[in-house]
Amino acid sequence: MKKILVPSLLALALGSVSGFAQAQTAAPESSLSFNVGATSDYRYRGISQSRLQPAVQGGVDYADKSGFYVGAWGSSIKWVKDAGGDTNVELDLYAGYKGAVGDVSYDVGFLRYQYSGNKLALVPDYANANTNEIYAAGTVGPVTLKYSHAVSNIFSFIDSKNSYYVDLSGTFDLGNGFSLVPHVGYQSVKNSSTWSYTDYALTLGKDLGNGLSATAAVIGTDADKALYVTPAGKFTGKTGLVVGLKYAF
Repeated sequence: MKKILVPSLLALALGSVSGFAQAQTAAPESSLSFNVGATSDYRYRGISQSRLQPAVQGGVDYADKSGFYVGAWGSSIKWVKDAGGDTNVELDLYAGYKGAVGDVSYDVGFLRYQYSGNKLALVPDYANANTNEIYAAGTVGPVTLKYSHAVSNIFSFIDSKNSYYVDLSGTFDLGNGFSLVPHVGYQSVKNSSTWSYTDYALTLGKDLGNGLSATAAVIGTDADKALYVTPAGKFTGKTGLVVGLKYAF
């Protein structure tokens, strides 16, 4: 369920210039980028998607100079098979627009979580795992507030359309390639309030240069320990240390 390896917040680098150059605004550039990585545990909104085990991940992004963007990202998972389904891959497809009004940067878009062939709709008490969300985020300085709204059933919950997730995060540059990202979020599951929960994380990132970056995050939730469990009974929302490595090119 999307990109926990490295928190998905953009940092703006501002440089000081003088004279004639100060009056110039660099024309935006379109870009195509790729990323591959691995993480010790794929956590999404605080809950393990990989049965508290490692996962491999990768994606591609196109950002147009107009502000529009589109991308795809995938990860190995285990939760669908654990629930009785039939896939071990998550594919996220997304598109949106980024811009700014004064000092406020914004990001609006659509995200499709695709679990091809998951067959969870055939399992009693489950809906199809495929999920559609729309989202809107605003950033002021280092702080970003994001709201995501499900326009379909969410992650195999029956009658869960209009579930939502609220995410408050900050990105702080510590110098020497280090960053610190505190986060708190709330997942509301429509018509299944016992499954709703709060998650939190504190992530230390390090830019290793040449497109390589590493993260170490303490992640946890207050989710119901009797509900969010692996087949072996392990709590998938427990507080733990998650480390990741990503290469972007």
